[in-house]
Amino acid sequence: MRWRLLWLLCAAARWWGAGGKTLRGGFGSAAARLDPWRPVARFQFHGDHAVLCVRIKNVAAAVTKAARLHLFQAQEWQKLQNGIEDQSCTEKFSKAQLTMTVNHTEQNLTVSQIPYPETWYVFYVDKFTCEENYSESEDIQFEMVLLNPDAEGNPLDHFSAGESGLHEFFFLLVLAYFITACIYAQSLWQTLKKHGPMHTVLRVLTVALLLQAGSALANYLHFSSYSKDGIGVPFMGSLSELCDIVSQIQMLYLLLSLCMGWTIGRMKRSHGRPLQWDSTPTSTGIAVVVVVTQACILWFLCHPCLATIAVIFREYQREKIITMGVILCQCISMVILYRLFLSHSLYWEVSSLSSVTLPLTVSSGHKTRHHF
Repeated sequence: MRWRLLWLLCAAARWWGAGGKTLRGGFGSAAARLDPWRPVARFQFHGDHAVLCVRIKNVAAAVTKAARLHLFQAQEWQKLQNGIEDQSCTEKFSKAQLTMTVNHTEQNLTVSQIPYPETWYVFYVDKFTCEENYSESEDIQFEMVLLNPDAEGNPLDHFSAGESGLHEFFFLLVLAYFITACIYAQSLWQTLKKHGPMHTVLRVLTVALLLQAGSALANYLHFSSYSKDGIGVPFMGSLSELCDIVSQIQMLYLLLSLCMGWTIGRMKRSHGRPLQWDSTPTSTGIAVVVVVTQACILWFLCHPCLATIAVIFREYQREKIITMGVILCQCISMVILYRLFLSHSLYWEVSSLSSVTLPLTVSSGHKTRHHF
């Protein structure tokens, strides 16, 4: 039940965050009249040939209701909403930067001369929106496609300015995971089969890594489909979010366990208990300093730090900076942890081999003196 609830939450978060750039639904006079300030779409246009394309089925109903779309730049809309002057509904909508009358089966509106990428809000308005009198009318079924110009200047790019580059980023990330797996998977598997003192830690860390790789792959598949139709694969988006959440839980469990006493400073050669509990201040201090400072700061604190830094950038750059920065910091954290645990695992192997091959061993409690 808990997993099902988590799944639904992830799906809702993905739908709310992405909000596809190909929208289908119905323009309703009742909904527009009840909440006229709720936009039907939000998009970050850029370039000189961005396009809003609208297709409707019931042209007669649209003409009868004088249906139209009003586009506001985000900054201008906020100024209008926060203004001191008490303006009526009609006066506010009359100040839209762009307006398109919906009276054909298919219409295009070009958004041009944009100095820099900026968020635009699209509102549906008809003759009943700002009037007190209202009569029941048929909803106008529509399909809305929002497009930015591609590298050649043609309006074919479904990604908003805040999402541009993420498709290529996840492709490179998946490629990096694949190459790394080809190089290191065999040696890591051999280390895990030896069941050394770092076996449990490496197993938990590897599961977290696989979940991160699965999240990256699901994101790449979602964005690949999204680049073609502006909708993508919502299931893949939800799966990516779920993998990321479970990976975060895995890493939190690992780091908290290490901080609570799993020693990484001294290794006892015991095959029955791969992770030794050591509550001495020295070993606990080593665990806290090494693991928390190197991994915790990168893994868990990178998001709030990047979110704070992103404030100085423009709105369309913030999401990309946070998304890419967090993923890169988590990858670096993974590398640090693997180097740390694999080095201690190698130390245990050398120590075990020396205890078997060398004729004399030195006890940790006292030194044996030999007289000749």
